[in-house]
Amino acid sequence: MPEKTVIGIDLGGTNVRVGKVRDNELIGHFGWPISGRAPEDVVLGEIRDAIDRVFDKDAAGIGIGVPSVVDVDKGIVYSVANIPSWKEVHLKDKLEKVYGVPVHVNNDANCFALGESYFGKARNYRNVVGLILGTGLGTGVIINNRLYNGTNCGAGEFGHIPYKDSEFEYYCSGRRFPREHGVSGEVLYERALKGDKEALGYFEAFGLDLGNAVQAILYAVDPEIIVFGGSVSKAYPFFEKGMKETLKSFKYQHALKRLVFARSEMKEIPILGAAALYFDASGGQNPF
Repeated sequence: MPEKTVIGIDLGGTNVRVGKVRDNELIGHFGWPISGRAPEDVVLGEIRDAIDRVFDKDAAGIGIGVPSVVDVDKGIVYSVANIPSWKEVHLKDKLEKVYGVPVHVNNDANCFALGESYFGKARNYRNVVGLILGTGLGTGVIINNRLYNGTNCGAGEFGHIPYKDSEFEYYCSGRRFPREHGVSGEVLYERALKGDKEALGYFEAFGLDLGNAVQAILYAVDPEIIVFGGSVSKAYPFFEKGMKETLKSFKYQHALKRLVFARSEMKEIPILGAAALYFDASGGQNPF
């Protein structure tokens, strides 16, 4: 009997990345452009074109991660970022009618956490938080090896917890740097690599605020490991000190001794995480 595969899809505003997972390995992946400003059906057709390139009779299911709010049970996506026409798309139903296999849909932060849990730095841990530091602050939560969505796929939205005069995302994402320092995080990162004291100070200040977001996560979830992803995460060596300085005020210091911090290193984790939605729906195990 041929080995079964799962199709993983990572949807962005300008392209969609698609790959196949077989025997816990990504055996092929590619990017496919989409017209993010086009009508709903046009974008959906472009996604189907990408799926068609990898879908075959051995495909057991499809997982897709989207930057939006998701009705996980019904597979409906709402107000997808950078695709204005996707206000309410019954993505699960539309794809299942075409391909005849189970389709699982979730937001991209949850897929990131699942990807790390199945394939990345968190493979040996039961309770995991995936923390995406990019243009926003996204979080996925794994409890006892299962993705925790909450009732409305709203679990883990720590970025929107009120903080100072705004919310954590305002201070703990890549948006902070051009707003406060007039340059992108990427520029500051390059300067920090060269030992620029000003840039290093900016990242340390970022870490001080991020430490408070991490404390909120620790009090709410108590994970074994937090895996950082997203464009800002590569600057981890520069904001680690500030973050851990703030964590000195955490009430349960003994818990910090067991907590692991890691930075994601697998480039295709979003595709792998989307495919892992199929495994999670199968009871947290690879059913093959």
